[in-house]
Amino acid sequence: MSATYTFDIFSTLDGYANHEGDWGGYWGKQGPEFLAHRAAAYRDPLRMVLGAKTYSSNAPFLAPGFDRSGFDEWITRMFDSPVTVLSSRLTEPLDWPDATIESGDPVEVVARLKAESNVPLRSHGSLALNRTLLNAGLVDAIEVTIFPVISGATGVDRVFDGADDFDLELLQARTFDGHTQVLTYRPTRHG
Repeated sequence: MSATYTFDIFSTLDGYANHEGDWGGYWGKQGPEFLAHRAAAYRDPLRMVLGAKTYSSNAPFLAPGFDRSGFDEWITRMFDSPVTVLSSRLTEPLDWPDATIESGDPVEVVARLKAESNVPLRSHGSLALNRTLLNAGLVDAIEVTIFPVISGATGVDRVFDGADDFDLELLQARTFDGHTQVLTYRPTRHG
């Protein structure tokens, strides 16, 4: 049986994954219901799959002695999960506990991981990697959290730029804290 692969991404209503403004984390829209949902999503064993850029942006938080006590529960659980980093430029050892680097073709690596893993695979962020995997038909679910903001002036990193055309089957839709939408879709190539 093949492990499932979930592309987990945060987005503004206008499709940006990040910002250069003064919004803060979660665009300042996190609430207790949403944070509890995130903690539950990372409660069971899983393997993270990240690109080099996303790993590198998180690496400072993984350094020995870094105080993570103020992190949200789901982030701590993510950092405690085993991770496969797809990169041709990084070398081991990595600061992330239980981390491995795979330097091969991401499509081949993730296809192998899906065949071999006894736990679900999940990737938070890693836009370029996940667009490649989506285009290759390896993404089983897209979980997009839409924060109630438009960041047209300060938004960066359009979530789906470079993706092919896909029809999306809505698997689940939930609203947290009265304003944040979490939508889970099964993608199928259009046409």
